Amino acid sequence: MKNILIVFGTRPEAIKMAPVVLQLKKETTFDVKVAVTAQHRQMLDQVLSLFQIVPDFDLNLMRENQDLYDITAGVLIGLRAVLDDFSPDLVLVHGDTATTLAATLAAFYQKIPVGHIEAGLRTGDLYSPWPEEANRLLTSRIANYHFAPTEANKMTLIEEGVPTKKIIVTGNTIIDSLHLTIDRIFASDQLRKTILRSLRQSGLKAGILNKRFILITSHRRENFGFGINNICAALTKLAIRYPDTHFVYPVHLNPNISDTVHNTLGNVSNIHLIKPLDYPSFVYLMQKSYLILTDSGGIQEEAPGLGKPVLVFRQSTERPEAVQAGTVKLVGTNEQAIFNETSQLLDNQELYNNMTTAKNPLGDGNASSKIVNFLKEQMK
Repeated sequence: MKNILIVFGTRPEAIKMAPVVLQLKKETTFDVKVAVTAQHRQMLDQVLSLFQIVPDFDLNLMRENQDLYDITAGVLIGLRAVLDDFSPDLVLVHGDTATTLAATLAAFYQKIPVGHIEAGLRTGDLYSPWPEEANRLLTSRIANYHFAPTEANKMTLIEEGVPTKKIIVTGNTIIDSLHLTIDRIFASDQLRKTILRSLRQSGLKAGILNKRFILITSHRRENFGFGINNICAALTKLAIRYPDTHFVYPVHLNPNISDTVHNTLGNVSNIHLIKPLDYPSFVYLMQKSYLILTDSGGIQEEAPGLGKPVLVFRQSTERPEAVQAGTVKLVGTNEQAIFNETSQLLDNQELYNNMTTAKNPLGDGNASSKIVNFLKEQMK
């Protein structure tokens, strides 16, 4: 029997790794254990609860005002004992977080092979997104197996010198999670009631779900300061221009975001600043929204699967397939660009319809099965 250790630490990682965990645990040929770093504690726990995943190892690293040095050092030191204890034949990591890079290094220091899920994403700019572009580049240099969401991601890896036999195109596991979550929402009256209660507790006013609203998120480090100021200025102008449209903004807990958002937007009547949401509540809110403004990578992948246009507060994206397919458009953090592009989607029904009906290029919901089948073949 082969030992596989799955490591993640943030909510987005947990969402994308959950279907892989569930699929691998069905296999009798693998002994699968989960290590969480808790780079994000509360938001991570919500996802673990949703998918009924109980970590075997919990580094519990979340600290107030932690920075990249704290996280990276904490993961490296914390995983040393975990790797010694479990002796995995493979460590699986995801994407491009500090947890991903540090876990990859920890495995490398013990000469343990690494599998990289969501491999091959690139913007070509080392500082956009920062530090994620560097994290995934460095992870790719060390990883032994590469699970690429798209053919374009595969070609990127090949151009960087990764052997073709070590790469498989799987689609993105977030589509697996999205399907699992939507199925659970539709199958359970109790879950829908819980979601509605959660939305009320977050501060969302009654009746907003039945009106036209735009869903907004922002959390990326490169948008701290100047970027978030511009985003807030654009949202204020949009709220004034479209008084019958509502703007629902689950505000990230990081004070670099939340202080500016609350100080700037807190008194605008049709902007609704609410608390961060658990994953099923956020999926439900995405389903109900008219369009989405975000700097999130995961939402660029999920929202098109729900037929929702996405405008992205970034100058570049590691998901160019979504831009090419017409499901996503980059608007950066220029105040006027955000205002103009959002206005077009609110005013031009044909343009809006074109984005809602474009095909999501990022998978069919079977990525986890493809990953597991590949590992069964490689780890005989």
